[in-house]
Amino acid sequence: MGKIALQLKATLENVTNLRPMGEDFRWYLKMKCGNCGEISEKWQYIRLMDSVALKGGRGHASMVQKCKLCARENSIEILSSTIKSYNAEDNEKFKTIVEFECRGLEPIDFQPQAGFAAEGVESGTVFSDINLQEKDWTDYDEKAQESVGIFEVTHQFVKC
Repeated sequence: MGKIALQLKATLENVTNLRPMGEDFRWYLKMKCGNCGEISEKWQYIRLMDSVALKGGRGHASMVQKCKLCARENSIEILSSTIKSYNAEDNEKFKTIVEFECRGLEPIDFQPQAGFAAEGVESGTVFSDINLQEKDWTDYDEKAQESVGIFEVTHQFVKC
């Protein structure tokens, strides 16, 4: 199946360097089986810190799961070296923030939740534990004395 990139697009107001925080950051995805096309009903998350051995000693993945419909064992791996921040200059443009190595599991939807961080453009103030589940986030930068926000968060998947 190959690599699939998750691209983010948002409107940043007075913040930059929007990024997922830590190896325990949860990428909430809906997956599709590459074999039979079955789509997971529930949101599932994968994390960098999770590593599951593949059958037959073929390496490891962030998630291994058997399809409920066709029983095929599929996996998906977060490629840690591809995780990038979304910056002020990326404003309102799609930018790849992570790539996944897909072996039978294809991500088809993404739900940003808690665990993002960003910084004030002028002040460098760090805002941690930003939750983007509502696709909007606002706060106030005391140092710069201005409101900050992330708005209209959208995403798309592209094959690499």
